[in-house]
Amino acid sequence: MTRKLQLHEDRLFPADPGARAIARRLYALVRDLPILSPHGHTDPQWFSRNAPFGNATELLLAPDHYLYRMLYSQGIALADLGVPSREGPSKADPRAAWRLFAANQHLFRGTPSALWLDYVFAKVFGFDVRLDAQTADRYFDEIGAKLATPEFLPRALFERFNIEVIATTESPIDTLDHHHEIARSGWRGRVITAYRPDAVIDPEHESFRTALDQFSEITGEDTYSWSGYLKAHRKRRAQFAAAGATSTDHGHITAATADLSTAEAERLFSRVTTGNFSAADAELFRAAMLVEMARMSLDDGLVMQIHPGAFRNHNRWVFDHFGRDKGADVPHPTEYVRALKPLLDRYGNDPRLSVILFTLDETTYSRELAPLAGHYPVLKLGPSWWFHDSPEGMLRFREYTTETAGFYNTVGFNDDTRAFLSIPARHDLARRMDCVWLARLVSEHRISEEDAAEVAADLAYRLPKQAYKL
Repeated sequence: MTRKLQLHEDRLFPADPGARAIARRLYALVRDLPILSPHGHTDPQWFSRNAPFGNATELLLAPDHYLYRMLYSQGIALADLGVPSREGPSKADPRAAWRLFAANQHLFRGTPSALWLDYVFAKVFGFDVRLDAQTADRYFDEIGAKLATPEFLPRALFERFNIEVIATTESPIDTLDHHHEIARSGWRGRVITAYRPDAVIDPEHESFRTALDQFSEITGEDTYSWSGYLKAHRKRRAQFAAAGATSTDHGHITAATADLSTAEAERLFSRVTTGNFSAADAELFRAAMLVEMARMSLDDGLVMQIHPGAFRNHNRWVFDHFGRDKGADVPHPTEYVRALKPLLDRYGNDPRLSVILFTLDETTYSRELAPLAGHYPVLKLGPSWWFHDSPEGMLRFREYTTETAGFYNTVGFNDDTRAFLSIPARHDLARRMDCVWLARLVSEHRISEEDAAEVAADLAYRLPKQAYKL
């Protein structure tokens, strides 16, 4: 027997009738606002070529580490789910992979992935029955048929989703050809890039030396001299800004920063580029480069995003066989107060700089991040991120940061996803949860409903637009 798929209009809203009524009214004001997606990992090639997506597995399952991470935890092989390996594209039959996924939908009960999937299946594809083993083939065939129509081409979906702007993320050695193609095409959709220099900043990255060589080729600078290396960054940042970038992104292991003299930086750079460096040297170099990136932001105006706190690629076997970013990342404790002090001592009061901080360590919300952002003019708090991009995670973020940092030292929501079709689902969830939090404040007579309505609109639209200079 097939089970009905129906999205309840009051999903996620409070059980209390009074608070629920307030949340409904607030949500109605922000539900249809345009989507700003200022940080994410969608593929710009989708929008430059505007070619049809392949099938349900290639679009929804194989790229989504939230999904195959859960399945892998239950002993299901990544190779059987269509996940590409270091050897190349998966050899799994897409339909068989989809059937395997469908037969294990129960694993996602109670997770945000289930909320996003239900939204995509019901709102984007129009299904009214749930995905399971019995409906797997129906889903696979109907999704495939719809993906072949003009209404489901990437640009058409971009417009249907009411996306005002979306930012992809590229490394300094990316040519940005797809962004240039979009600009030349005459299409009015706004797809911008963001500067993610980790591969040429992290000496412990497995591609560091190769990336430095490519960095030199693409910029024409000597990236094995300290001055040439910095010139290469400045040159690429300018080219990224010309392609629409308004921000940089730094996925460092920790939030450490270091303000080194030129002589100290040159000696350190010599060690990391010759391969004669320690783990402490690598951490110091990453820390020094955050200060250098901040210094460059004073000149070019790019907003800094710092995303520390992930022990990446924890599963060595998965990394060796499937590569980076395959669901094996784990949050770990992250210190900010002492870590950021060198950067803040140098630039924390400079109005030309804007730094957005993220964390995977929720214990720092009220103790470190909210007090820092509630004082330093350059700091803003990014939204609940990655493992905490969930209903409860969003409420915890508001509960532990609002009293000290307020709403206006935060930057609204960004989806930070590769899963293009889930973007409206993620923004809808974030808007609902902000309205739930605001409804609580209104029902407790802590703010007026008029003020809450203004805050809801600011969180959904104005604050990300302002923070990311969109």
